[in-house]
Amino acid sequence: MTALPQNRHDNFRAPFDPYGAVTHEVTNQPVELTDTNLFDSDAALKESVRREGADWATPSLEAFGARAGSAEYLEQGVLANKNPPELDTHDRYGRRIDLVRFHPSYHALMKASIEEGLHSSPWSDPREGAHVARAARSYMQTQVEAGHGCPITMTFASVPCLRTQPDLAEQWLPKIEARVYDPRNVPAGEKAGVTIGMAMTEKQGGSDVRANTTRAIPAGAEGPGKAYELVGHKYFVSAPMCDAFLVLAQAPGGLSCFLVPRWRPDGTKNPLQIVRLKRKMGNVSNASSETELRGALGWMVGPEGRGVATIIEMVAMTRFDCMIGSSAGMRMATSQAIDHCRQRKAFGAYLIDQPLMTAVLADLAIEAEAAMTLTMRIGRALDNRHDAHEDALVRLGTAIGKYWICKRTPGHAYEALECIGGSGVMEDSPMPRLYREAPVNAIWEGSGNVQCLDIARAIRRSPATLDAYFAEVGAAKGESAALDAHTAALKNDMRDLDDFEARGRDLCDRLALGLEAAALIRAASPVAEAFGRSRLESRSVHNYGALTGVDCKAIVKRAAPR
Repeated sequence: MTALPQNRHDNFRAPFDPYGAVTHEVTNQPVELTDTNLFDSDAALKESVRREGADWATPSLEAFGARAGSAEYLEQGVLANKNPPELDTHDRYGRRIDLVRFHPSYHALMKASIEEGLHSSPWSDPREGAHVARAARSYMQTQVEAGHGCPITMTFASVPCLRTQPDLAEQWLPKIEARVYDPRNVPAGEKAGVTIGMAMTEKQGGSDVRANTTRAIPAGAEGPGKAYELVGHKYFVSAPMCDAFLVLAQAPGGLSCFLVPRWRPDGTKNPLQIVRLKRKMGNVSNASSETELRGALGWMVGPEGRGVATIIEMVAMTRFDCMIGSSAGMRMATSQAIDHCRQRKAFGAYLIDQPLMTAVLADLAIEAEAAMTLTMRIGRALDNRHDAHEDALVRLGTAIGKYWICKRTPGHAYEALECIGGSGVMEDSPMPRLYREAPVNAIWEGSGNVQCLDIARAIRRSPATLDAYFAEVGAAKGESAALDAHTAALKNDMRDLDDFEARGRDLCDRLALGLEAAALIRAASPVAEAFGRSRLESRSVHNYGALTGVDCKAIVKRAAPR
């Protein structure tokens, strides 16, 4: 038998293979997109950070962008999804432990997110642009891996809710805001940092949380800050490994909000028992569970009977993070598609230079930049809620943005996948994970119809929100004939909202398009004109790539990861 050459690479240069296998040289195949700075390579993101008041964060965002785009860091996201969480309800001796086990890569991502302050920085270090800087960092982190963002988001969003109950806030917020990740299944008193989950959904009601049947029985004195025992079944508990949960339950005075820890103050296990982990099509790295409360001890947060109003601020923050996450998915999908097409040849030319493909890539880039630009604008509004206009914009703009951006992401992911072709369907590509993740944010934290109803409710209860919308869009008046015509028609069609539900999808689509167009115009984005032509001038549904009169090459060049 012929000996192997000293250098194994010599096999590829040998005139024949002594073992009879025929090898080939790999040509016309891309090099994987890694070791790219996710901040420096994203012109639109850098512009948004500077424009929306977070330029002070640029050095740290550049450093994090280099880390997040590295091959080693990206691999953490891959491994976290190849190795989903597992549940141990009991230890080997039969004791109840309700322990969710994760791959080390998941813990590495959680640790990085918390140390970067994605769970708390606007609260622990409030300053101009704090929400914008956090959004930019979350935007890059989510491009690496989306699933672990669930407990990060809920921990972040829990703060405004807990602040409504000062005694509980004093006890919990220092550990919530700490940049310490401690995944141990031990009482919160033994930890320097904790995470917070949410348990709202029940099987009989779904989005209709007022149909909840979980009961809260007073353990003594009643009212805000007092202890109750909760009995019921939660059909969807997000991130069951968290240290405590904000839970909706029926108290004697109506649906109320409670903080329910995994462990009781005396160090015993709180009977918040995990029945099973959900098997999800996406969001695989993250654990979602079905859980029974069997007399679980919890403390009322906010007024009795006002559970929805108490928890709504948390929901608003999680919806904002849905905007960030879906925008991030669009950015990564666009980057993957452009990077593939600039390396791959077909029919004698690089794909990126072929007009049909260039138009598709440009359209994907327009959609992604519009989503991110609107998200960062809402981030600035969150930083300035002391201003009446900005506060009203948060109330309506978050619901509009969550509805539209999250709904656009699945189609965007598919089109980007098609640009890559058959290799994009393979599980060793990042595209299947992006594709499966794409619908998640559109459904969680309120599906499309729920968002439409919330938009209608906001306008009816506070007409100032609609005034703020038209003031925001009106600030771009005269800059685009397409937007001016779109706004005038929309304003006319919204004079009478008695039949809003019947027209809800149409009106919400148009509200979103107007808000995105205005954000792009006010940002002086190079894609603003193309957005207006392709999204506003024609209201007919079109496939990606049906662009006319647009400099597609310039748009693709701007969006290309460098």
